Parts: sequence; structure tokens; C-alpha cells
Amino acid sequence: MTDDRTNILEMRGITKTFPGVKALQDVTIHVRRGEVHAICGENGAGKSTLMKVLSGVYPHGTYDGDIVFEDEVQSFRDIRDSEAKGIVIIHQELALSPYLSIAENIFLNNELKGPLGLIDWNKTNHEAASLLARVGLRENPTTKVRDIGVGKQQLVEIAKALSKRVKLLILDEPTAALNDEDSDHLLNLILHLKEQGITSIIISHKLNEIKKVADSVTVIRDGKTIETIAKTEVTEERIIKDMVGRDLEHRYPDHTPHIGEEIFRVEEWTAHHPQDPTRVMVDSVDLNVRAGEIVGIAGLMGAGRTEFAMSVFGRSYGSRISGRVFVKGKEVKTRTVAEAIDNGLAYATEDRKTFGLNLIDDIKRNISMAALDKLERFGIVDDGKEFQVANEYRKSMNIKAPSVLAKTGKLSGGNQQKVVLSKWIYSDPDVLILDEPTRGIDVGAKYEIYSIINQLAAQGKGIIVISSELPELLGICDRIYALSEGRITGELPIAEADPESLLKLMTMEKPR
Repeated sequence: MTDDRTNILEMRGITKTFPGVKALQDVTIHVRRGEVHAICGENGAGKSTLMKVLSGVYPHGTYDGDIVFEDEVQSFRDIRDSEAKGIVIIHQELALSPYLSIAENIFLNNELKGPLGLIDWNKTNHEAASLLARVGLRENPTTKVRDIGVGKQQLVEIAKALSKRVKLLILDEPTAALNDEDSDHLLNLILHLKEQGITSIIISHKLNEIKKVADSVTVIRDGKTIETIAKTEVTEERIIKDMVGRDLEHRYPDHTPHIGEEIFRVEEWTAHHPQDPTRVMVDSVDLNVRAGEIVGIAGLMGAGRTEFAMSVFGRSYGSRISGRVFVKGKEVKTRTVAEAIDNGLAYATEDRKTFGLNLIDDIKRNISMAALDKLERFGIVDDGKEFQVANEYRKSMNIKAPSVLAKTGKLSGGNQQKVVLSKWIYSDPDVLILDEPTRGIDVGAKYEIYSIINQLAAQGKGIIVISSELPELLGICDRIYALSEGRITGELPIAEADPESLLKLMTMEKPR
């Protein structure tokens, strides 16, 4: 890494306003050459907006303040301008074409051409292979992007950035969709790039990752710079206090369970892979939940947690599905989503943007969509009542939006998740299955989601929480099942559960 520790970037007094909203107000950050600089803040704090200003997504003239990069004031008109200077941003939503090869994606809009102006495919694939080796990705450059996992796609994005001779790499929530192994590989790669003199800015909610890679941390709250902290002074407690404006002595709200009779039971539930019926994805699962109880499902990636939830909820996943479902002691059918809802089930998907919400529609319609029958009169939806109901949820769930007519896709992750929960709460289910309910959400919003879960349990609902974060399950659940290779391998009351005992159950192999 270079010994030159002068600033490579200064953003001075950045102010960005959208109609009715001041997203950034006099934000100032300094990034030293060759460091990893983290930016933290709650959802909606302005982190991504700031990076879009820096990368030219929001061009010069649409904001106030100065960008100084390598001692020159910059006036980027678009993202091509910033990339020409060596600033490359990798957004949380990856910008790759699934139908093109890895090599084609790396050099898209930056093609390597021969003397006649045609693409030199030999050179393209050779250079791509070299870049893939540099990021530690062992894939043939001609492989289609759709045929590799999201962790490898993230590495393709970084290889693409390296092809543009990147000096400052911006990564917006780079590990949000990755498992632990892929996340660790990516973080190590960022440190490796640092050794090569590449400066990085990383936006992340995961404070343990920030502590691992960041040399300094700038915290933004409500569109304003709170402080920049050196690595030696970084603590999770200090970052959290800066992010939310208060101490969070307890990450999880107090929860005193009042558990009643059994409200939900699944017996011998089995589901096969939809494309390969010989593969058993959910294997004879027996599970129960009592009224007022929060039950967790722990498992490693590929254990079958989501497959179980989706196959129960209207057979949204799988083939050759068998087993029995009971709600309040009565056997019910859940052959379709409508049938599952009618019989008291709700499922909040782990992928809220693809399956949980209509991002181009407003909050009002997203909240009402699972229970339109409650709003109809003579077969027509009562618009006034729909607006009233949505507005009540906006207030009670603390959804931060100017009105229920705001587009759901414009909301932060935490507020989107509150809309998802509002939708299902309004359907008045007996049982809610929450799949990764706090994924991609900051610590302040997580606390609010946990509080909502507690309130639902206090109302006598049965709650199932699927989570990849063991501390989360241990912090909010009354009982936890462990799942491995599609099978329940153990069940622990919260008083007997700890990370070690759960991991032992989660890694238990199926008898061969």
C-alpha cells in the first residue's frame, strides 16, 4: 500500500434536495489515499444519495457543495465522467446482464477492439481471465452470469471496476445478499485491493464487517455528518449511538411471553425440488407453534428453511409436496396462496423487493393487496377506506413517508419491511412466517421490527422467524428449531439455546 496518506477525496458541504425532502445537508467527508473508509447510518440517512452524488449519478448542478478528487474540484456530468477519473461505484442491486458472459459483462461499454473496430474476443476473454484471477474467481470468462451465484457476481462487478483502472472503489452494501463464506471472501478481497493501493468506500450495516476492514468510519444521520471515527476508536456502541441518536443498551426489546394453546402444527411435511423431483428439499418436517409464541428456525444456507416456508404457504415452492397442516387444531388445506391466507397463514418473504412488494405502486395499495375483500363494497374497493386503513398503519408502524401515496420503491429498506408487515397484519392471520425479517436493515429499524414482532405475539399470534443471524434468534425467540439438509435436527427452548449448541445441530448430516 502507498505511504502517501493525504486525502484522495474531499466532499465539502454537500446538500441535496428532492421535492419536499432534504436528503443531504452540508455533508463533509475526507477519505485518505489507500484506506478503506466506511460510511454508516440508518436506512434513509443519506448514505447512498451521497455516493450517487460522488459517482455522477446525480450530476453537477443538481446539488450544492464541492467534490475534490486528487486535489481537483470535479464537475461530473454523469457516471462516465467519474469513471474516467477512476471512481467506480458498485450498487447494492448489481448491474450485470444475466444473459451475457462474464467477459462481456466486464467489458460492457468498454469493449476491447481490434484494428477494424470489431471486438477482439480472444483479447477480451484473456483480459477477463486475468481480472478474474486478480479477484480470486475461478470461472471460465465465457460462462453466462445467470449461471453463477450472487457472491461470484459481486466479484465480477469488482473485476469490471478493475478493468476501468479504478482508484476509488465504492461498494454499497456489498455483502447484504451474501452468505458468511462469500462475505468473508469479499472482505478479504477489499483488504487485498488496499494493499495494491486502491482506496475503497464501503457502505454497510454490518458493524462486525466494518470493524474488520475499515480504517475510519463516517456516520451520517438524517442527512448530516455526525462524526468520523478512527479505527482505534471504533466500537459498535459508539457507532450505534451516532446512527440512532441514542444509546441502545439492549439490541432486543424486552419480551415477556404469554404462551397459550397450540395454534399451528405441521406434520411429516415433505417437498421436492421443482426442477429435479428426485431431490428432497424438505424432509418429513414436524413443527408446532403456540399462541403468543415466537419460534425460530435456524439453519445454514441451503438447509431448506425458505423452501419449507414457501411450500407450506400456498405451495409457492416445490413439487411432490406432502404432509398435513393444522391451524387451531383443525386440519386445513394450503394448496394455493389464497387458500393459505384464508386459513390464517401469512408469509413475509426474504426477498421483499421481488416477491413482497410492488415497488412501482404506492404504500396504500401495497398494504391492502392481501386483504382486498375487507375493503370491497359491491365488488368495488372503497378508495376512501383503503386510504384510511393505510394511513393508520403508516402512523402506527412509523413508516417514514410523506403520505401513503408515496411509491414503495422509494422507501428505505426498513420502511419497506414495515409495509410488508402492515400488509400481512391487515390480513389478520393466526400465524405469521417471517423470513429474514431484518435483512438489509439498520440497527435502529431492526429494534422497531423486533418490537412489532413482540406486539403481534402479545396479541396471541403464532410467529415463526427464519433468520441467518443466530444472535437475532437468540434475542427474540422463545424456542428454536434447527434445520439441516431439509430435516429438523433439534429443538431447544431459549433457556437452553446458545450459538454452540445450535451450530452443532445446524451442521448435523443426514444419515446416508
